[in-house]
Amino acid sequence: MLRSESRAFQQTLESRYAGFINPAAHPHAIFDIDLRNSPVGSNADEDLQVELKAGLWSFQRGDFVAQWDPDTGVGQIHQNESPYGLDSVLRIVHSLLLASSGGMLIHAASAIRGGRAFLFSGVSGAGKTTISRLAPPDVTLLTDEISYIRRSPDGYAACGTPFAGELAKAGENCSAPLDTIFLLEKGRANRIEPIPVAQAAQALMRNILFFSHDRGLVEQVFESACRLIESVSVQRLVFFPDAHIWEIIGATAGATT
Repeated sequence: MLRSESRAFQQTLESRYAGFINPAAHPHAIFDIDLRNSPVGSNADEDLQVELKAGLWSFQRGDFVAQWDPDTGVGQIHQNESPYGLDSVLRIVHSLLLASSGGMLIHAASAIRGGRAFLFSGVSGAGKTTISRLAPPDVTLLTDEISYIRRSPDGYAACGTPFAGELAKAGENCSAPLDTIFLLEKGRANRIEPIPVAQAAQALMRNILFFSHDRGLVEQVFESACRLIESVSVQRLVFFPDAHIWEIIGATAGATT
């Protein structure tokens, strides 16, 4: 739940997160957003600080300062009028919430085809947005930037997010069982290759979004990544940027790594 006395800012958020707003839902976190007395500027390039002190989480960057009590779910955000600071706060909070349940945020594109979800992970420039842009009409895009992975007794699911990358378009608010994680690599031809488990774990850990240095939570996230790799097929996807790449994605998905 996000509350602000600025009606203009609320309208900005309603537009930015349209499709992902559910007034009837029970909030896990409630934030009051203070724009009037914000002590911060606009420098989003400053180093992010995320700390747990006396049971309270504090988040700070050049464009926002926030505090959140995980026990009560109540927090405060001091920021400027740009919504980008709030995007970051939401990602931090969701990374903490997911860590406790075995889920995670991953720097990756993800999409649904044929009732199955596919995740395309890689560093900036690896081709996440390109894969998303080349998707055929029967593909539902969940995100081209930040993938949201939930864990349940039935396995793992990829969920849509409003956090857009270069496409500047929010994903669809839906989910599907996670079938395959593809580690992207550009090449001169389209092919899918097996990847050793150790390499898969190393590559995945580089792309998991987690902002806290709390040792216990970091170990928890590492264990969650290992469980994910044990449960879901991870493969290397070497691709040339043309639409034919989607012809082989579904055909070989789910193969044993």
